[in-house]
Amino acid sequence: MKRIALASMVSMVLTILWVGTTFAAGNPQVGPDVISYFKWIAIAAGFGMSIAAFGTGLAQGNAAKAGCEGVARNPDASGKIITTLMISLAMIESLAIYALVIELILLYANPFLKYIVGG
Repeated sequence: MKRIALASMVSMVLTILWVGTTFAAGNPQVGPDVISYFKWIAIAAGFGMSIAAFGTGLAQGNAAKAGCEGVARNPDASGKIITTLMISLAMIESLAIYALVIELILLYANPFLKYIVGG
């Protein structure tokens, strides 16, 4: 587990370091402030997705715990409890998907790009 975490951190750091040169390769007029902007966008997207994943993980854990406790207290109502649990887990997971969509928009289809690059 520690090896996977270390490999993930190393790849994230390398991506952050090289993201500026990748964006600058297509346009020789891009200055260092634009490259710094893209680095900060990559860092913010990483933090945003990690916060969203953390929050949804906690919420799903709490929902599963409550569902298990409800079934343990009243086994006759397990069908209704499981159905409600599955719907709530899908809603909780959709929050992480929304965060991912917003971060992908910021990374690849940034609406503020014309104000930064100037064109």
